[in-house]
Amino acid sequence: MNSPLSYKDSGVDIDAGDALIERIKPFARKTLRDGVLAGIGGFGALFEVPKNYREPVLVSGTDGVGTKLKLAFEWNIHNTVGIDLVAMSVNDVLVQGAEPLFFLDYFACGSLDVDTAAQVIEGIAKGCELSGCALIGGETAEMPGMYPKGEYDLAGFAVGVVEKSKILDGKDIKEGDVVLGLSSSGVHSNGFSLIRKLIERSGASMPKTLDGVPYRQALMAPTRLYVKPVLQALKQHPIKGLAHITGGGLIENIPRILPSGVGVKLSRANWPQTELFAWAQKTAGIDDFEMNRTFNNGIGMVLILAPEEAQACKATLEALGESVHRIGEVVHLNSTASSADPAIRVFID
Repeated sequence: MNSPLSYKDSGVDIDAGDALIERIKPFARKTLRDGVLAGIGGFGALFEVPKNYREPVLVSGTDGVGTKLKLAFEWNIHNTVGIDLVAMSVNDVLVQGAEPLFFLDYFACGSLDVDTAAQVIEGIAKGCELSGCALIGGETAEMPGMYPKGEYDLAGFAVGVVEKSKILDGKDIKEGDVVLGLSSSGVHSNGFSLIRKLIERSGASMPKTLDGVPYRQALMAPTRLYVKPVLQALKQHPIKGLAHITGGGLIENIPRILPSGVGVKLSRANWPQTELFAWAQKTAGIDDFEMNRTFNNGIGMVLILAPEEAQACKATLEALGESVHRIGEVVHLNSTASSADPAIRVFID
């Protein structure tokens, strides 16, 4: 007769999952904010829409971290990718003018390593804390045979709220408006399939440092969270449009907020190229167009507003710790240009 088989014998350790929940509860508690009615531990989390909104519109976003995780596994750096996970969703919610309210995560692995998972989720909680939203739930899925040993996958889900009358949709953007760019903290979470190829190509010639820190630290720097400073700027200045510069770079993302008939002209000399992006472009051997379509290339968030408002908004954001560059202006598209083609709507000289 065959001996009994437990769930743990099949590769799923319920005790480890319980231990992880206890480890992450203190991290989650730090993110609590007004509106949380029930958080981690129940079948569903409860959140009450803030009462100060007259016509609240909920805005949702979801994303992952992509192949940046492959470097996290290889280099055993797990404390930053959780921040990436939060940033990719809350920055997207922000561009609608929304305040992020709460966040949920999904952590999937083949065999649960409590220490590794706790590092990741501590990063998620840190990202939530820095962006003012509550970590109120999630899922840890242990699935033997689905992932190689030591690897995992992440997904995140953010919900925010904006007053209906204050939704940012870019419809008022017009010729002559100013384009401001907020500096990125590095590659963020896009373009890592190419970055990994460039590390392989560099081999022994890989620079030991990039922008004054060890190259691994530079490449694993988490995506910058723009939520708090931009929300403050929105209260003080009539910003017409925001674009989160993710996959597709400046070329693909700015047109997503432009009304028909206009494009943007950017001046590459108006923001610095970091050592990291200089290394990436030289090693890849790609031109400026491909560089600006693959990476954020030093600009993680774009703001568009009237020229008479630009300097004051720039000063506000700089006082809040952002590095802000006046990178270009909105221009009229001639009648032969296709408004549907991003490459024709963003000009970079």
